[in-house]
Amino acid sequence: MASGVTVNDEVIRVFNDMKVRKSSTQDEVKKRKKAVLFCLSDDKKKIIVEEGKQILVGDIGDTVDDPYACFVKLLPPNDCRYGLYDATYETKESKKEDLVFIFWAPEAAPLKSKMIYASSKDAIKKKFTGIKHEWQVNGLEHPGPRHAGREAGR
Repeated sequence: MASGVTVNDEVIRVFNDMKVRKSSTQDEVKKRKKAVLFCLSDDKKKIIVEEGKQILVGDIGDTVDDPYACFVKLLPPNDCRYGLYDATYETKESKKEDLVFIFWAPEAAPLKSKMIYASSKDAIKKKFTGIKHEWQVNGLEHPGPRHAGREAGR
């Protein structure tokens, strides 16, 4: 069921900036987003970039030790969000980087919020072409395979 919610252009720009890994200067790399959260606008009609809820690549090792743990702390305990996380992991062959789309729907979120975020998820996912990984996370107490994409070596 579609909710009629639209995706703000800034959300698409952030996704495209995170997706494209062109060779960049050191300063440009530091400004690239490692993780970002998206929320519904106050009128519940648009998906927007949540102000101040991001981690930059340049923050890692400076103000952020463990980017995944820092990202988890950005998630609100009582409301839903969408997120993008630039996960780094290793396979037997190589080190890889992939964007992970996260749908955060904690148990404590109001039912109305869960319903509108769930019904609007396709709107944002359609704009995020090429996403290979999607996690739906309902709480922080499940350390099992849901967190299999944690940062390499942590």
